[in-house]
Amino acid sequence: MKKLLCIGGSKGIGLELIKNLSETHLITVASRTAPTFSHPNIQHLPYDVLQPNFEALQALGTIDKFVYLPGSINLKPLSMLKLEQFKEEMELNFFGLVATVKAILNQMSEQSSMVFFSTVAVQTGMPFHSSISAAKGAIEGFTRALAAELAPKVRVNAIAPSIVDTPLASRLLNNEKKVEMIADKHPLKRIGNADELASAVSFLLDEKNSWITGQILGVDGGKSSLSV
Repeated sequence: MKKLLCIGGSKGIGLELIKNLSETHLITVASRTAPTFSHPNIQHLPYDVLQPNFEALQALGTIDKFVYLPGSINLKPLSMLKLEQFKEEMELNFFGLVATVKAILNQMSEQSSMVFFSTVAVQTGMPFHSSISAAKGAIEGFTRALAAELAPKVRVNAIAPSIVDTPLASRLLNNEKKVEMIADKHPLKRIGNADELASAVSFLLDEKNSWITGQILGVDGGKSSLSV
C-alpha cells in the first residue's frame, strides 16, 4: 500500500480524505487531536506545526503522498490587523508548510505527490482577506517553484477553494441567512462541502493523474472564473 502523511486531518477536509483513502493507503495523521474516524490502516501522531517534532515525521520512513491541511480564516480590515497577526498567519499556513516539507523531503519516494491548500482569495481580490491572501499567495508561489525543482521525482500541486462547510468556517456559516448570502455569491449557488474538497485532493494524489504538477486547482463553485 502507498503511505500517506497528512499534517492535520482530524476534522473537516482532512477527515473526509482519510475516510476516502483508508482502504487503499497506510495513513499517518499528524495533528494536535486524533481523528474521530478509526481504521486499522490509520495511525495518529500527536503533532503541532507551531512546535514541530520533525524526528517523529522522519521516523515514518518512506512517504508516497503528502498533504498539508492546517489553515486559518482571519477576515478583518487592514486597519484592525496588527503586524503580529500577519506573522501568525504566515507561521501556520506557510512557514509551517515549508519547514515540514524540508524535514521530510528526502523521504519522498519516486513518483510521489504533494498537495497544499491556497484560497480563491489569492487570485480574486476580496475585502478583509489581506492577511490570509498574503500567506496563501506565498503557498501558490512555493507550489510552482517546488514543482519545477522536484520534477520529475515529486509532483506538487495546490487546491484553491472558496468557503467550505467545515469546522474552520463555522463562525461564518452559523446561521441560515449567512449561508444563503454567501452561497448566492457563487455561480453554483451553494457552499462547498468537505467531501468535495477531499475528492479533489484524492484526484491530485492519484497515480492515474500523474501528468499534473505545478497547478493551482480552483474548487470554488465557479467563483474565481465566472461572473453571473
